[in-house]
Amino acid sequence: MLIVTTPSIPHVDIESLAQFDRIVAAGATSMAGWRVQSVSLLERTPVLLGLAPMGSVFLGCALEEEAAAWIRDGGGLIFPTIPALPFDPYRGGLYDADELYAGLDQGYDATPDAQIYAWSRQQDEKGDTSRTLAAALHDHSIADALGDRDGVVGRPWIGVMGGHGVLRSDPNYRSAVLLGRALARSGLTVATGGGPGAMEAANLGSSLASYDDSAVEAALSALAVVPSFRPSVTVWAAAGLAVRRSFPGDGGLSIPTWFYGHEPPNVFATSIAKYFSNAQREDVLLSRARGGIIYLPGAAGTVQEIFQAVTPNYYGDKATQTPMILVGITHWTRTLPVWPLLQSLASGRPMTTSVTLVDTIEEATALVTPTN
Repeated sequence: MLIVTTPSIPHVDIESLAQFDRIVAAGATSMAGWRVQSVSLLERTPVLLGLAPMGSVFLGCALEEEAAAWIRDGGGLIFPTIPALPFDPYRGGLYDADELYAGLDQGYDATPDAQIYAWSRQQDEKGDTSRTLAAALHDHSIADALGDRDGVVGRPWIGVMGGHGVLRSDPNYRSAVLLGRALARSGLTVATGGGPGAMEAANLGSSLASYDDSAVEAALSALAVVPSFRPSVTVWAAAGLAVRRSFPGDGGLSIPTWFYGHEPPNVFATSIAKYFSNAQREDVLLSRARGGIIYLPGAAGTVQEIFQAVTPNYYGDKATQTPMILVGITHWTRTLPVWPLLQSLASGRPMTTSVTLVDTIEEATALVTPTN
C-alpha cells in the first residue's frame, strides 16, 4: 500500500500589523503556515513581495493588487473582505463591553451589539446564504480567539448558569455576586452565558474579587437603581458601565449569543465570546467548564443547559465526568422538578457522584474550589 504523507507546517497566527513586522524583522523569508487575520497590509507590499507565499492564508486583509497577485500566484490563499457587514468575520480577538456598547450615549440601538443583532434578524428573514457564510466565519474566528485566550490565562473554567430575569435588587442577585467573587478568589475563571440576571451577577462578583464587602454593597446599591434591562437597555447598560469604572477588575468570561439578542450582554465579563450560533455557543461553554458547572435557579434556558451537560456525563466514564451542582432545593425539586429525573438517570452510572443538589452558594463553592 502506498501511503502519502505531507510535511507538517508550523502554524503562525498573525492578528496585528505590529506582530507581522516583528516576525519579518526576525528574519522570515517564507509565509508558509501564516494565518493573517484582518490586518491592513497596504503599506507592506515591498515586504510581501520578498517573502515566499506558498502555504499562507490571508483572511479579510487589505492588500494592494500587486501583493494579492503575488500571494495567489505563489500558492497562498486569500479570503476577501465581505462588504456591508456590521462586524468583522475574520476578527482576531474576543469582544469586550466597550466595543459592543460603543456609542451607547446615543442609545442602545446605535451600538455595534444592537446593529449586529438587527443584521442577523434581517438576514434570517431573507434566508440569504451569504449571511450563513459570514456568520460561520465570524463564529470560527471567535472559537479560535477563545482558544488563544484559554491558553494564555490557563485557569480552569467554572460555569455559572441561571435565570436572566433575576433583578439586580433581588437577594438571589446578591447571592450570585458573592458566588462569583468566591469562585474567582479561589483561582477559577468564572464563565457564564453572558446575559443579564444571575449571569451578570456572577461576572460582577468575579470582577469584585479583589475588593472588600463595602465595595460589593456600593456596587449593588448603584445597580439596584436600574434593576432590569427592561424597559431601557441603554439605562441598564450605562449603570453597569459606571459601576465597572468605579470597581475595575477581572470579570472572567462570558459567552452570549445574538440568537437571544433581545437579552443584552452584561458589561462585567472581561472577555466576551459572542456567537451567532446558539448551539455552538452552548457546546463551547459547557464542554470547556472542566472545573464544574453551577446551576442557580432558572427557567427553560437553564434546564436546557442542565440536560445538555448531563448527556456526556451519562454516557461518560469516571475520568470524563464534569461536576454539576444545582443550587436551590425547593426550586429544583418542586418549582421545576429536574432533580428527581437526574437522580433516575444517574442511578447505577458513573455520573452518580458528579451531580449534586445543595441549598446555598457556600455549599456549591465548597464543592468546586481547588482548596477544598
